[in-house]
Parts: sequence; structure tokens; C-alpha cells
Amino acid sequence: MNTQDVVLCNNLHADLQHAVQQCPHDKLFILTDENTYVHCLPLIDRPQDAIVLKTGAEDIHKNLETLSDIWLQLSTQGATRHSLLINLGGGMITDLGGFAAATFKRGIQMINVPTTLLAMVDASVGGKTGINFNGLKNEIGVFAPANSVLIDCSFLKSLDHANILSGYAEMLKHGLISNLPHWNELIAFDFDHIDYLHLQKLVGDSVEVKKEIVRQDPHEQGIRKALNLGHTIGHAFESFALERKHPVLHGYAVAWGLVCELYLSHLKTGFPKEKLRTTIHFIKENYGAFPFSCKDYEHLYEFMLHDKKNSNNHEVNFTLLGEVGDIRINQIATKEEIFELLDFYCETMF
Repeated sequence: MNTQDVVLCNNLHADLQHAVQQCPHDKLFILTDENTYVHCLPLIDRPQDAIVLKTGAEDIHKNLETLSDIWLQLSTQGATRHSLLINLGGGMITDLGGFAAATFKRGIQMINVPTTLLAMVDASVGGKTGINFNGLKNEIGVFAPANSVLIDCSFLKSLDHANILSGYAEMLKHGLISNLPHWNELIAFDFDHIDYLHLQKLVGDSVEVKKEIVRQDPHEQGIRKALNLGHTIGHAFESFALERKHPVLHGYAVAWGLVCELYLSHLKTGFPKEKLRTTIHFIKENYGAFPFSCKDYEHLYEFMLHDKKNSNNHEVNFTLLGEVGDIRINQIATKEEIFELLDFYCETMF
């Protein structure tokens, strides 16, 4: 997999112009959703010849129907194998647009311009693309890195508080799998008085954590599984909520998943109790709790069995920690242990 060029922008217009020049093309397309079309497209000073495509907003549109519509728009607007697609939006757009670009004409060039914190530190970096299918998160997709990823935190000034927190959960995960100073800095961040300059520095640090792991293991055969911390249970929470037509933001699900998986880490690999308490307090204070009861354990467990990290359909595979930065991949938990951590979550978070 090719290495992505990730740029922390000081001048978005100049950086985008340079990125486009690095991708010789016959036609230029920009994919937006209903929100980024209004709030973000005017900020990028788009080329006059760019053809703008628009989809619905939010994760509910990350599906086969929307993907087919993007393919159709590209086809009817004359896109060829030599065209270029700019994905301007959050993780839904970079996932969906990335998959569309990777598959149209067997692959066209693309540039990601993430506009949410979640997309900046997670979805747009690392080459994962895909759609939700059959009620399961990211069930269909391919590894296809964008030619460039342009990160400009000025987009975040118009982002609502919930979506700032959603992206921050992935940053918290990056802190947990990297080193204690970075984790301590993240835990101390003041959401009541956001310092965007400091946030951009933290975003840069977070992206470097992910870039280095992806560099070592681009196709998730080994250490890249570290990035799944919090996601086995987090994805189950997401799928559960989506099924009930009350979707939750991805980062919130990851934050709640971290509570469960750090407790499992404490039980199985000795993650320190004090750091567990500190992280749970931070998550409970900022993210609240995901509502479910013991009646839902079996169904949540079924979602976990469908997780892509599992080696078979009868075991659930986790990434756990022995300490901040001490990553333990390929940890198997029994059904009883999973029910115990769900008990812990209910007792601790409600």
C-alpha cells in the first residue's frame, strides 16, 4: 500500500492546489454531503472546472445505495480512469468516497480533505475505505490510501461539541496505545475553553501515532490491530444503536468501548486500576453512557462475533493493554468474560 502524504495545513488553498497538481487528471470531482456543501465547500476556493457531487449527511447514508449513486454520477458526468476525486467531509465521506474512488474504473486518484476531528485523526488517514452493509459497520470495503490528506483545524471552529468529542475519543485511544505523556496531555484537555492552536498540535501528534502504526503494518496483519482498541465493543454498540434507528456518533461508541476493553485489560493483562479509573471518569464526564440492559447482552455478543478481527465466528478477538503503550493484540475473551465486562459497564456508567 502506498504511503499517504499527510499535510497539516497552514494555507489550505495553496496546499490543496499543490496536491491537485501532483495528481494529473482529465476531470476533477468534489464529493460533499449536505452539511459540508454549505459550510466547508466555500472555504476551499475550489477550481472552476470542479464538478461537485452531493450526498446526504451522517452515517445512515454510508450504504450501497449511496455508493451506487456516486458511481452513477461519476459515470454520467464523464469520469474516466484518469479523473480525480476530492473527498470533502467527515469520516462518512472519506470512507464512502474512498471506496467509490477505489472501485470506479478499477480505481481513480483521490484526495481527502477531512472536515471533522474524527476524520482528521482516524477515517481519512490509513487507507481504510468502505460502507455499512446488512446492519454491520464497515462490512464491505478495501484498503485504498488517498494520494494526499490535507488537515486544517480551522474547519473545527464550526463543528458542534458532540462531533469534537467524537473525534477526540480516537485521539484518546491513540494516547493509550502510544505513551504516558501524550495520554496525560489528552486527559487534561479543557473542552469548556477549547484552545484550537493546542488542539491542532494534539491532532498532529495523534496523526503521527496512526501513521507510524500503518507504516509498520498497512494491511492489519499485526500491530495495526492496536488501532482497534475500544472498537470491538464500540462497533457492537454502534450496530445495536443503528438497528434500533437511534444511531450514535462513532467516537462516542469507541469511548464507551474503551471503558469495557480497559476493564478487560485490567482483568486479563494487568492494566493499572488507577489509569482505568482516570479514563472512565473522563469518559463518563464527557460522553455520558450508552443505554442497554442485561437483556441485550446476547444480542451485543452476536454483533461482536461478526467483528472482522475475529479469526472465526466462535471467538471474539480484542486488542488490550498491559499499560499505556503496552499493546497486547489477539487477545481472546470468553462469552462469560464479555458478559462480566458488560456488567462492569452497567454498574460503573449508570
